[in-house]
Amino acid sequence: MSGTITNWAGNITFGARRLAAPASVEELRELVAGSRAVRALGTRHSFNTIADTAGDLVSTARLPRVLDIDPRARAVTVSGGTRFGEMTGALHEAGFALHNLGSLPHISVAGACATGTHGSGDGNGTIASAVRAVTYVCAGGELVTTRRGDEDFAGSVVALGALGVVTELTLDLVPAFDVQQRVYEGLPLTALRENFDEVMSAAYSVSLFTRWQGGAIDQVWLKRRVEGSGPAAGADRWFGARRAGGPRHPVPGMAADACTPQGGLPGPSPLRLPHFRLEHTPSSGDELQSEYFVAREDAVAAFDALHAVRESFAPHLRVGEIRSVAGDDLWLSPAHRRDSVAFHFTWLPDPEGVGGALKVIEEALTPFAARPHWGKLFMTEPEALCGLYPEYGRFAELMKLRDPEGVFRNDFIGRLFAL
Repeated sequence: MSGTITNWAGNITFGARRLAAPASVEELRELVAGSRAVRALGTRHSFNTIADTAGDLVSTARLPRVLDIDPRARAVTVSGGTRFGEMTGALHEAGFALHNLGSLPHISVAGACATGTHGSGDGNGTIASAVRAVTYVCAGGELVTTRRGDEDFAGSVVALGALGVVTELTLDLVPAFDVQQRVYEGLPLTALRENFDEVMSAAYSVSLFTRWQGGAIDQVWLKRRVEGSGPAAGADRWFGARRAGGPRHPVPGMAADACTPQGGLPGPSPLRLPHFRLEHTPSSGDELQSEYFVAREDAVAAFDALHAVRESFAPHLRVGEIRSVAGDDLWLSPAHRRDSVAFHFTWLPDPEGVGGALKVIEEALTPFAARPHWGKLFMTEPEALCGLYPEYGRFAELMKLRDPEGVFRNDFIGRLFAL
């Protein structure tokens, strides 16, 4: 492979022998059938080696774009390499929306679903929870489609790229809706602890941003659905927090130009639920990320456990985010069978310092059976992960069935699922 290819953050340099960008599904099938080792490359927004390979790295960027809206079924079939920001506008114009969106509209649908990526909201599951069918090229070049209700479906959505290269997904749609976004600053920690459920359920989507310093949450982003006409007035004070005096960026010191509109201005959900605009770079990219999911009922205790050791990890942090996620039945979803709260960490680009911080965080969260985000940095050992997922062994068996020769089994997958 001529030149070097890195992930979005620049902390991973891919070791593939070549990068292929097939222009058709048939070309992709031939490539997979003729390769001993393949991994799919999406928008490169992973922070570990989940997408790396010593064989063939396959970009889905040139595959024909599919965006087929079925109004009667309230579903959309979309090509796996499509970025969310490239499809949600068309959905809104057709009168539909996805139930939730992640922070970034820049990421691909297939990559987000494969790693359990999510938005926020007590009633909102991961993006993958909306998938009703997935089609992928598996080892040997066969094209496989599995649908909700099939025996192996729940293991085929959040699949870490270990079953094949996803070409299409069909997702549930909801009627289009508008959202207004307001930001509050300085939420006292005492108010958060005493009113955690009320705070996290105060809007359709709620994000708490904190640098884990001092006695308050730095920012609370409330994304409320707009019902009826006209914006609802925002209170100046809320649980002791004060309404922000202007647009804010989650990372202190960064301009808010890249962020979606705030201040209560109503707009289509795809232009409010993400934190960042598609046409802007969300940040410098010079960062690392980690995230851990705990059961909703353990959230306050987990917060207190992290707060007790904050001095060990806060110096390495750009900003943290806390969000709620509804449970689902997908085997490797970090929200599998439990409503969850996710603790996200955006780190400074200091791998050694971050490694030490992760040890402290994971030790603090051990009593709460914390599940790491598959596409971000973590140190949880395979033996511990196996105990965190009831269907872990079942997924390993599905890999054996779909990929007996290990075509899609890179070092990352091989370490987590010793077969």
